[in-house]
Amino acid sequence: MLKITINGEPFFVKVAGEGHPLLLVHGFPLSHAMWQPQIENLQRNFRVIVPDLRGCGKSIVTPGKVTMEEYADDLAMLLDALEIEERVTYCGLSMGGYIGWQFIRNHRDRLHSLILCDTRTAADDAIVLSNRHKMAANVLSEGMQQAIKTMLPKLFASQTRTDQPEIVETIRNVMLTSDPEGVAAALMGMAERPDMTDLLPEIDLPTLFVVGEEDLISTIEEMRSMASAVPNAELLEVAQAGHMAPLEQPAVVNAEIQAFLNRHV
Repeated sequence: MLKITINGEPFFVKVAGEGHPLLLVHGFPLSHAMWQPQIENLQRNFRVIVPDLRGCGKSIVTPGKVTMEEYADDLAMLLDALEIEERVTYCGLSMGGYIGWQFIRNHRDRLHSLILCDTRTAADDAIVLSNRHKMAANVLSEGMQQAIKTMLPKLFASQTRTDQPEIVETIRNVMLTSDPEGVAAALMGMAERPDMTDLLPEIDLPTLFVVGEEDLISTIEEMRSMASAVPNAELLEVAQAGHMAPLEQPAVVNAEIQAFLNRHV
């Protein structure tokens, strides 16, 4: 991975391949490692840029709260540091999608197209918001174990847990090594993120939505509704996949990303 210094702070990013720039933005509370199947496949035809977000992986930890807007600004500065002037395809999963809405709002001129995986535009309701605050307090006081017990069962389809236990274990290990302060800061930022549903009809970029048919967090019904609100958007519904569709069914998702970019780049 490359170490990039932005405003005196260290960020780490994996850059591989050549061609149209494809920015892969991981979910919570993960790292660039969740995109390994995409890195291996898509670097053949694209320049894949895969950062560890602030507070995740090896990048700088900021205690307190990091907003989705701040993450988006970090990514724009990262592209500047890498001297990437070409418009990028932004691909984000879950929290990476939440950050994506702010990237669209504040850095529209950096974007060529969008891929939004297993994510939402809706703000948290009172119950989810309260749970995020409780989890933030818990990881700061107790570490990641309880958060892992709460989150991990929601991430994968039943067949993934049965047939690909190594994937579940990989994600468990990524979560286990996450910095509690970074995790808590992301939770606080997600809890305060605005509802971005009104943005959808204004998106005038080629857009692909990807959702696992068994996603319990960003349901297939919700993502169908989001896709229908974006002019000319495309939707991939991934069988035998949950919230981590690109990791659970990489051959299907990679093929669709390749085809989508072939149509639009």
